[in-house]
Amino acid sequence: MADILHHYGISLSWTGNLGQGTPSYREYAREYDISGEHGKFLKGSADPKFLGKKECWNPEELLIASLSACHQLWYLHLCAEAGVSVLQYRDQAKGIMSEKEGRFVEMTLQPHSVISKESDESLAISLHRLAHEKCYIANSTNIKIKINARVELAS
Repeated sequence: MADILHHYGISLSWTGNLGQGTPSYREYAREYDISGEHGKFLKGSADPKFLGKKECWNPEELLIASLSACHQLWYLHLCAEAGVSVLQYRDQAKGIMSEKEGRFVEMTLQPHSVISKESDESLAISLHRLAHEKCYIANSTNIKIKINARVELAS
């Protein structure tokens, strides 16, 4: 089977020039705009601990969000194929970044889904492992990823 390659691209534009460029570490802003196809737009900055704006998305949050979203999309796909009807899905994903190591050392997904009464609860739980194995973002990192999934039957 031939490999199918998917190409993705974004445009990033730094908007943090306060008039002098980057004369020193504290004399420029960290804000940037990200735009994608079809008019998608995102305001970004550094983490506030690194002089960024708290109301903007930072790269660390975007990485965690990408992992969480990819897992969710695979999970919903697998559930649909397996006859598990997911009625609700949410996640409270977290990550731990080590400045000393210069990388994320751990991420934890905490997906919570509500499935129909007719669905198989144990199958629904087991599909999280397969979703993790198939997740393109998880497969593209060497970060330790924990999955603490919770599934409940609709009342």
